[in-house]
Amino acid sequence: MVNADASLADELNTFYARFEAAANHASGASGTTSVHAERAGEVNTFTISEHDVRRAFKRVNTRKAAGPDGITGRVLKACADQLAPVFTEIFNLSLEQAVVRSCFKQSTIVPVPKKPQPACLNDYRPVALTSVVMRCFERLVRDFITASLPDTLDPLQFAYRQNRSTDNAIAHLLHTTNSHLDQRNGNYTKMLFVDYSSAFNTIIPSTLTSKLEVLGLSLPLCQWISNFLTDRPQAVRVGKHTSSTLTLSTGAPQGCVLSPLLYSLYTHDCVATSNSTTIIKFADDTVVVGLISNNDETAYLQEVKNLERWCQENNLLLNVSKTKELIVDFSTKQERSYQPLNICGTPVERVDSFRYLGVHITQDLSWSCHINTLVKKARQRLYHLRRLRDFKLPSQVLKTFYTCTIESVLTGSITSWFGNSTMQDRRALQRVVRSAERTIHTELPDLQDIYSTRCRTRARKIVKDLSHPNNGLFSLLRSGKRFRSLKANTERMRRSFFPQAIRSLNQETPRI
Repeated sequence: MVNADASLADELNTFYARFEAAANHASGASGTTSVHAERAGEVNTFTISEHDVRRAFKRVNTRKAAGPDGITGRVLKACADQLAPVFTEIFNLSLEQAVVRSCFKQSTIVPVPKKPQPACLNDYRPVALTSVVMRCFERLVRDFITASLPDTLDPLQFAYRQNRSTDNAIAHLLHTTNSHLDQRNGNYTKMLFVDYSSAFNTIIPSTLTSKLEVLGLSLPLCQWISNFLTDRPQAVRVGKHTSSTLTLSTGAPQGCVLSPLLYSLYTHDCVATSNSTTIIKFADDTVVVGLISNNDETAYLQEVKNLERWCQENNLLLNVSKTKELIVDFSTKQERSYQPLNICGTPVERVDSFRYLGVHITQDLSWSCHINTLVKKARQRLYHLRRLRDFKLPSQVLKTFYTCTIESVLTGSITSWFGNSTMQDRRALQRVVRSAERTIHTELPDLQDIYSTRCRTRARKIVKDLSHPNNGLFSLLRSGKRFRSLKANTERMRRSFFPQAIRSLNQETPRI
């Protein structure tokens, strides 16, 4: 067993470093953007205060594992007042010199199986354990970068931004589709759910630096980020065995605080080039939406080719075998022959349903498949609720367990699908709630009330966020007391989130 763990650790370390050679070739072929002469003498304007460092240390989650340096979050939290002055000087010196020391960049990869019984190396997800001190440092840098970015930055990237969530991404996808289908009979929509191969691990630091400069980040900060991503020592730990160390200069480790934001900025220029196509992103979960009219798929097919070319230029690898196409077409007057889609010479599989951000989207936009999955999952957890009741736990504890483990399942992204669910599906959901009520002997919130409350809450947040991509849907009438209702020719459109949310807001107290 020891020999097996040692062999697996070395194999995985080599496997996770497989993008290094390809990235070096791509970087050498494309070259890096030369720094403008007027920015050559730019000084670093970003400094970290001792107060911010102390606060970051005190907010450390002590349950998180320590990194390769062995410094635990418990130590940082307990000694925050004593350690803050020292690390403030270290952090600012690092920013001033645009250098991150190797001890801060070192990571230990813990492979987490994606399946119960992994069959190949790709069935292990690489999760990086990095220094807790460095994670605190990264949070401070991340907050500064986020505050420095323009509000107009790719509004259809819904991840890692305030007032953006999976609910927003799903609602925008469904509204874009429903609006197009609602305009005229004969329209249909194609959705291409794109899958990348180890997207975070393929980032080229030089390309990222060039994009960050275009976004207006200071040159010293761009150089610091480039240094942070290059010459990173990495080892893989399986059981008690740790592999030999490899030094990588490609990608952003999965587990670093900065990695999600850097990937989001790396892909900010991947946007649609046509009015009849849309590219919706939530981190690396990308959907290309083609709004097809008059059977003309030219713009959609060209958008897919543009995406394929963009991926080649940015060293992102499309996993065609996991990329799926879904067609939503309610026209019954004619039989259509849809054009087949090929990426990199490989045909893309066409499916009847796809699980996107935890929600099952089907070709008829019905929610029975999704709701049946939720009910099955929730009923499995009712068993644990009954077991806790048998142990004579207080009803308040049982109710908390229900809220965290059962209600959270039943109400996940509820604003996106509950409005268009059938009465039969709603009764199936409500039966789960009633079963929990009989177990706890306490009245529980009704799902309809939860849906209505969350619709209003989300709608208010969108109204206040002028940079939100759906803010324009909420426009006031001349009176300033009511919002303009959205045009809906079908019941499917009328019961979707945005029309429902506007009606819900209009029923509240009149506004000025």
